[in-house]
Amino acid sequence: MLPPAEPEPSSPPAELASAESAQVRPLPASSEPVASAPVAPVPEPPGPIASVPAGLDPAVLELYKTAVEMADRVSARRGTANAFFLTAQTTFVAVVGLTVPDLARSPWVVSVAVAVAGILLSAAWWLQLRSYRLLNGAKFQVINEIERRLPVRPYTDEWALLAPRPTAGRRGRYAELGTAERLLPWMFALLHALLLTGTLPR
Repeated sequence: MLPPAEPEPSSPPAELASAESAQVRPLPASSEPVASAPVAPVPEPPGPIASVPAGLDPAVLELYKTAVEMADRVSARRGTANAFFLTAQTTFVAVVGLTVPDLARSPWVVSVAVAVAGILLSAAWWLQLRSYRLLNGAKFQVINEIERRLPVRPYTDEWALLAPRPTAGRRGRYAELGTAERLLPWMFALLHALLLTGTLPR
């Protein structure tokens, strides 16, 4: 009696075979190159003396920058002081002008005290302007000395162009801003003196 024949292994379904072949199918090679993301170049930090001309000491250039910056700060503080005193004087004169009739009926000591206060305010204004002027002048003298070691001299050349020349007429001469600044305190002091004469009792 013959043993029963073993069943032949059944072949996988056609759908499964096609799925497996699709999974292992290699991708078609593309003829176009794959574009990579652009990489931004990392900027190198500039060196401390990258912009310094050859043969120039970097310490001298840094000292020059500091001196110019400090001179600009002094000029800014000078402008702020001018604005403060001008506002204070204008307000003071306006208040005194509005109260002239009352001051005329007041004792003369009150009128004198008000005038002295205005004149002292003008004197403080003038002294502060003088202090700022001397300080700024000293700073620009230092700047001019440093410019002798630099390839260019902007402030020295600027003042050489603006400096008064004997051959130039009065209109051709440069009028400094400090001249007008120094005149304002004296004008307000004179105005306070005139207001005093108008408020003194007859």
